[in-house]
Amino acid sequence: MLYSPQPMHIPDGFLSLPVSLALWLISILLIGSAVRRLEKTLSEREVPLMGVLAAAIFAGQMLNFTVTGGTSGHLLGAALATILLGPYPAMLVMTSVVSVQALLFQDGGLVVMGANLFNMAIVGVWSAYAVFSLVRRLAGKARWGLFAGGFAAAWSSIFLAALACALELALSGTSPANLAVPAMGGIHALIGIGEGLITIGALGFLYAARPDLLSSENRQQALNRTVWLGGGIIAVLLTVFSPLASSHPDGLEWVAEQLQFIESARPPFYEIIPDYLVPGIPNEALATIAAGILGLVVVTLAAMSAGLLRRRTQG
Repeated sequence: MLYSPQPMHIPDGFLSLPVSLALWLISILLIGSAVRRLEKTLSEREVPLMGVLAAAIFAGQMLNFTVTGGTSGHLLGAALATILLGPYPAMLVMTSVVSVQALLFQDGGLVVMGANLFNMAIVGVWSAYAVFSLVRRLAGKARWGLFAGGFAAAWSSIFLAALACALELALSGTSPANLAVPAMGGIHALIGIGEGLITIGALGFLYAARPDLLSSENRQQALNRTVWLGGGIIAVLLTVFSPLASSHPDGLEWVAEQLQFIESARPPFYEIIPDYLVPGIPNEALATIAAGILGLVVVTLAAMSAGLLRRRTQG
């Protein structure tokens, strides 16, 4: 049976206005700082890689996978982007993905988009960077450090982003911390295992096919049309399989149902392509694939626009 992907991010209504506004402010300041640092952390040749990664992460997030107890999880991708590009470009990759999901597909509220950016583009990226850097230092040049670090970074990014969301719910008065924190932490500890395995799989594929992409010293010379074409094909294939996504609620929605605050969710202010279904296409699978392809194009352009921001900071 085919399904459309489930909404994955915090909807409007779950967080209070003061918490939402505070997280908007923090996210704007930190993401703005990342833009200013692009000049020193990103070469001109790496800008298209941001687009390819954003597209692959967007497509990967459409494939919810079943976890346990009628729950699903989905790829976050912050760890993979951080490992391949570094934290500042990864922040902008995740910002592009989250923004397109909210603005075009109504996945995640607009009032709380600052919170979704904070959890995924900031907490997710920097927790992955800290854990991966620590494991790689401990491992030295040993190959296992790449894979152990990748798994640990991916798991940590999911788990800590979930805890951040739980604390935001508590600060908003939506659910007490003594209920929200263990509920969010428990289910996302399991989802994080899936994230870790997917990340190991991606790193293993790159290690076998293009190990030069895993080295910051060699990456600039390694980037060519083959990389863009291969990444694009992978993103499109993931999108084609998106109708097979799990129909079970994701971790946050499951927690909201269990703790009985799901009714706090408010409908979006507008609808363009809600639920990842292009209006006017009667076949749900084709409507989902069409939405995914459109999303790939938009998110790729959004991430690559960081190249323009980079040139402006240089000027």
